[in-house]
Amino acid sequence: MAWKSSHRFARIAPRKARLVVDLVRGMDADEALDLLKFTNKRAAVFVDKILRAAIASADEAAADTENLFIKDARVDQGPTIKRGRAKDRGRYHLIRKRTSHITLLIEERTPRG
Repeated sequence: MAWKSSHRFARIAPRKARLVVDLVRGMDADEALDLLKFTNKRAAVFVDKILRAAIASADEAAADTENLFIKDARVDQGPTIKRGRAKDRGRYHLIRKRTSHITLLIEERTPRG
């Protein structure tokens, strides 16, 4: 069985969030939490919260939380908030504030043998 958790419309650019998500993809859930604790990126806070929510969902379903791993992790681009700023000689420059949809899928690792 798999459990999914996501954060939609996260106010971080997808390119920056993908750096952190690529670090934890395929890892055990406990190892990923330890890694995220010491990762010096703003996106690590978002991914940490999403992973903890997915683990809590698995715990509610009476899964063995020691054998959980991140099966799928992805970052999709959300809508872009458009803002602007006045520049020199009466010009106006567009500022794009990008958003992300971060999704994690965790699953219980089956014992071999």
